[in-house]
Amino acid sequence: MYPRVDPYDQGMLDVGDGQLIHWEVSGNPDGKPAVVFHGGPGSGSNPRWREDFDPDHWKLVLWDQRGSGRSTPRVSDPATSMEHNTTQHLIDDAEKLREHLGIDKWLLIGGSWGSTLILAYAIQHAERVSEIIIPAVTTSRPEEFAWITRGLGMFYPDYFDAFREGVPEEDRDGDLALAYNKLLNSPDEKVREKAAWDWSKWDLSTITGGDNDFTGTRYEDPVERYQLARTVTHYWGNQCFLEPNHVMDNLGRLKGIPGVLIHGRNDFGGPLYTAWEVAKRWPDAELVILNDAGHVIMEGNSMDQAVTAAVEKFR
Repeated sequence: MYPRVDPYDQGMLDVGDGQLIHWEVSGNPDGKPAVVFHGGPGSGSNPRWREDFDPDHWKLVLWDQRGSGRSTPRVSDPATSMEHNTTQHLIDDAEKLREHLGIDKWLLIGGSWGSTLILAYAIQHAERVSEIIIPAVTTSRPEEFAWITRGLGMFYPDYFDAFREGVPEEDRDGDLALAYNKLLNSPDEKVREKAAWDWSKWDLSTITGGDNDFTGTRYEDPVERYQLARTVTHYWGNQCFLEPNHVMDNLGRLKGIPGVLIHGRNDFGGPLYTAWEVAKRWPDAELVILNDAGHVIMEGNSMDQAVTAAVEKFR
């Protein structure tokens, strides 16, 4: 809707543990603050978000979570430790960034994994949140991981068999995210490469509703493919370092914060049920159900239009 302007300020913030997170700000330096929590985990920020925000009105912050995008050290390096890469670390990083930029309150926007991180951050720091916009709602409960790594096999039996057979036989009936994470941290480069390929084939198919062709996607780049697979399996294999129903059980803390939840009825990877349950427990949030949408925001699709409308609502 708006031109994709260049950032007027950017930098690397030292957040401790040897971690530097990349951030950038675009739009109006005196405008209403908003921040994007990107998905993945591990995908890095996407400048296309700037097109949803009027640069004359908004002060828009993009940042790369630990180890992703331009933050360092990169998770794409197998030697990079994941010890200090957890949900609580990311929540703390966001707070340090807000303080660094001198922002009192900001609008939070982001989907998929970004949804979980937004809700977890807002539960801890509700006083710093003006509004929330979430396309593709997730809360990272155990049943959500079980669905996306196993339950979806009923819709994609061909892809699921290949996905399951990508791990050792003794691990095939257990936690597949954890099993893949072990392979992705193998000292053998060939083992890591194959695991990243096999995991990504499944991951992409669940996001797109069945298409797992890497051509033209981030998965086409073997470095990006490995980084994303390693980060996602690290988080999913550890239940995103959250208590099983942490987000759902604490949504009452968001009372008074206006929100818009946007979810596609055809989102196979993240069924509508989660968004429905979040909306019931967070009365200040409006749920927008899109009958023709899935998990992905694409230029001009109904999800993209709903996000633009939500941003305009909170001008």
